Amino acid sequence: MNSGDKVRLGLLGAARIAPAALIRPARKIPEACVLAVAARDPDRARAFARRHGVPRVHESYESLIQDPELDAVYIPLPNSLHCEWSIRALRAGKHVLCEKPMASNADEAQQMATAASETQRVLAEAFHYRHHPLASRLKAIPDSGELGKVRHIEAHFCVPLILPGDIRYRYELAGGATMDLGCYTINLLRYIAGAEPRVIEAHARLSSPQVDRYMRAELEFPDGCTGRFVCSLFSIVLLRTRAVVRGTEGELRVVGPFHPQLYNRITVRRGDSVRRERVPGEATFTYQLQAFVDAVKGRRQMTTSPEDAIANMRVIDAVYERAGLKRRGN
Repeated sequence: MNSGDKVRLGLLGAARIAPAALIRPARKIPEACVLAVAARDPDRARAFARRHGVPRVHESYESLIQDPELDAVYIPLPNSLHCEWSIRALRAGKHVLCEKPMASNADEAQQMATAASETQRVLAEAFHYRHHPLASRLKAIPDSGELGKVRHIEAHFCVPLILPGDIRYRYELAGGATMDLGCYTINLLRYIAGAEPRVIEAHARLSSPQVDRYMRAELEFPDGCTGRFVCSLFSIVLLRTRAVVRGTEGELRVVGPFHPQLYNRITVRRGDSVRRERVPGEATFTYQLQAFVDAVKGRRQMTTSPEDAIANMRVIDAVYERAGLKRRGN
């Protein structure tokens, strides 16, 4: 693309997350514009387009990805549809920003990565928190040696989503707490550790057969550092978003790692010394869309790459196996 060209985006699905994840960020980024939307229900797509000022409505997903005036698509469809429609969009010549988790399982993520490589198009997983300055700070402090040798990392992401009919509670749509929230905690643990963990054990509480509403897992990294994550859509702990990094010389605690624009606080303890930090910044989704636009224009690569998504899905698959559950998808 020419440096002055706008990246023209299509929205594949009028999902609830779309205004925050795409519509509002695109208004802040001069090089991005949302040109079209398609939904399973065309009437819903037309209502969405009117509400958010999207100029073009397609009657089907296939029609949208074949639109020659679109450069890229954002895919917030149910998890079970990410692989199929990402690959279709890539093969139609579109760059793809796909909601997390990128696929139903690691095999699907690999198929998507292969399609991106073959088509020479950008494929990125939408872990929006990774693009906020807070994420870089959470990586920099342990890497600096301030905490000594890191011995344990854990992350918690628990929110009350008491909606049994929601897609997150449906196995056939690749739902479950680990898919929806646990993917964030696993991604954060891997990011801070800079390594791939082995799943030691996992314990789930179910909302229905094979669908976890709560998951706790114990991990181990190659250097002996241990990890733990807890995620839930519905449990005794209704709301908790935090992470802890413990080293031989100190400890880091963070509140709000996944939506830092709402609130965040880092506390670093080293001996008798205590330091607290707040990391200001724009909405995570704005940083994410700018990074995606830069990648499409060839200015930089996305850190939330297909290879990173494959590694994250491998851990998710292993967690389900250790918990005695089926992995999502075929």
